[in-house]
Amino acid sequence: MTLADTVKQDLHSAMRSGEKDRVGALRLVLSELQKAAKDGDADELAILRRERKRRLESASAFRDAGREELATGEEAEARIIEHYLPAELSDDRLRAIVAAAVAETGAQSPKDMGQVMKTAMAAADGRADGKRVSALVREALAH
Repeated sequence: MTLADTVKQDLHSAMRSGEKDRVGALRLVLSELQKAAKDGDADELAILRRERKRRLESASAFRDAGREELATGEEAEARIIEHYLPAELSDDRLRAIVAAAVAETGAQSPKDMGQVMKTAMAAADGRADGKRVSALVREALAH
């Protein structure tokens, strides 16, 4: 069963139980998944990560504009989307991945950050936000 099928089943159960907020979020996610499948983009997890990131960025923008109720709604949608994503890596596991990437690339200074980021992000396989990885790579290369 594909991720889109799972979302579709969850959408139907949310509709039956009258969860309006959940229905709205799942409809948007399902629409994006179906659009990507139609365009030939088979990476469903990348689509979910992108949608979650959009919600979190919107929440931040709403909060900056003093629209707390809209920010809360966007964060709730992001949590719904997170349910379908693999668990984030722990800080310790992510540090180990970054250390291995530094060793593998032979990086020695902040100039080598791009190579390390590429290797570390591939190893993290979408289970860590780029900002977290970037901060740890900077920290590792600063020493």
